[in-house]
Amino acid sequence: MTAMRIGIIGCGNISPAYLNYLKDSTVAKVTALADLLPDKAAERAKEYGIEQVYSVEEMLQSPDIDIILNLTIPASHAAINIAALEHGKHVYAEKPLSISLEDAKRTLEIAEARQLRVGCAPDTFLGAGLETSRMAIQEGRIGRPVAASAFMMGAGPEGWHPNPDFFYQEGGGPMFDMGPYYLTALVNLLGPITRVSSSAQSLLPERIVKSGPRAGTRIPVYTPTHYSGTLDFAGGAIGTLITSFDIPGGSTLPRIEIYGTEGSLLVPDPNCFDGEVKIRKYDSEEWSVVEPAFAGGANERGKGIEDMARAILENREHRASGKLAYHVLEAMHAFLSSSREERHIHLESASSLPSIGAYRPADKAVLV
Repeated sequence: MTAMRIGIIGCGNISPAYLNYLKDSTVAKVTALADLLPDKAAERAKEYGIEQVYSVEEMLQSPDIDIILNLTIPASHAAINIAALEHGKHVYAEKPLSISLEDAKRTLEIAEARQLRVGCAPDTFLGAGLETSRMAIQEGRIGRPVAASAFMMGAGPEGWHPNPDFFYQEGGGPMFDMGPYYLTALVNLLGPITRVSSSAQSLLPERIVKSGPRAGTRIPVYTPTHYSGTLDFAGGAIGTLITSFDIPGGSTLPRIEIYGTEGSLLVPDPNCFDGEVKIRKYDSEEWSVVEPAFAGGANERGKGIEDMARAILENREHRASGKLAYHVLEAMHAFLSSSREERHIHLESASSLPSIGAYRPADKAVLV
């Protein structure tokens, strides 16, 4: 087999980004589409020249599909992931892997038992921006990382999304919506997260849709909309992460900064694949641009499933893995649990992830 055949379930707003990238892939070929709304799948298939349009059940049962690309809403991720695996197919899901840790764990257990692959977005950490940042850390250009800060602060999606209700349901909010980008980037740069402490709240009981045909509609809020927390990494670095839908005036804070013993690293937006990386050394007053590790594009959404397809063909591990996604999901739940239970939360999955070159076990810090 020279290419893995991809079937997409879910043809909504995010699907064009994947289809635009994967149309040129030589190892991951989209051959079929499915959606609970058949007309939506048919419209997308016509737009991108995809021959097969299936129902969801037909997609799962088709012998001509190797990998299911799950682009449904978060509440449906677990059910589709598990169904795909039970039908003998590899699966790659949009983030998060699932809403509950129990469903995510079951997904990984089924995959292991059936010797199938699980992959999960985000894959932006495979882009030039974050890979250049990772390279700079591994080369020791800022010395040993000792701290990090990350901020995702803005108004809620009701300002631009015509149907933002799911953003305010369980499994939504700024942590579960945007947190995966920031946490995945931080783990890729600094290694596994061992401990989380946080505060989370929601001050507004409802939001008002501001665009589209539902403009003016009031929607209830069932999840925290502002999180502030501390992350302890296995290598000893301590991170600060704030995610919020409660900042209508915007923010000038950096997306991510990594602080080392010999300098600081300015990391580009983890929601993007490209972006300028800058370093300021301890003996300099200026920030200098780091030469990109490779030439990258602005939209490479699909790079993760492409790497998974290639890894299956080459019989190696893929990078946007289910294990990584589970670790990030556990961290997001830890933010919520820490606030509710007023205690530190230790992450069980930290031991299952490999560390990056900047982390040396012999130098592990002692947490107090």
